[in-house]
Amino acid sequence: MTCLMNRSILVKEMEEKDKEMVRRVLVDSYQQFEAVFDPERWTDYLKELISSIDHPNIDKLLIAKRDKEILGSLQLFPSAEKAYMKWDVQIDAPIIRFLGVHPQARGLGVGRKLLKAAISYLETQRATSVFLHTTDTMEQAIRLYEGFGFIRDLSKEIYTDDRLIKCYRFDLNKKTGDRK
Repeated sequence: MTCLMNRSILVKEMEEKDKEMVRRVLVDSYQQFEAVFDPERWTDYLKELISSIDHPNIDKLLIAKRDKEILGSLQLFPSAEKAYMKWDVQIDAPIIRFLGVHPQARGLGVGRKLLKAAISYLETQRATSVFLHTTDTMEQAIRLYEGFGFIRDLSKEIYTDDRLIKCYRFDLNKKTGDRK
């Protein structure tokens, strides 16, 4: 990545030509978590990350770009059933998955811009809430979500592989000062 200062960040829908760069950014974004997985689970998670942008049920895949560099991405799904075909969690509302920001682009507001663009899109779709799942391992992401106005929804949390998967919800009809 080149110097990122003093250039504006644009959030838009991913185009076919961006796919390989988005895959690389996703892997780079999540690489810091390799140590918390056992090797086999990490290999599976990496495969899931790499193939996620080809998921047949994605409603929108947003990317944050500065010039020609992709800094981050976010995937939106219409429901939990469409997003998590392997989990038994009932959420008939949009789901955010795989929000990733390249390590060299962190601190520039990329994640916040991606969330804001997702919320703006969902408002045009008349959605009332959006959900996402995360784990305690992703501390920076949790701070971002809570700072943006997401709240824990204990009723939609699950355990998988002996790990608590926390659920966060953002109610779109609720305006927050942080969304600017």
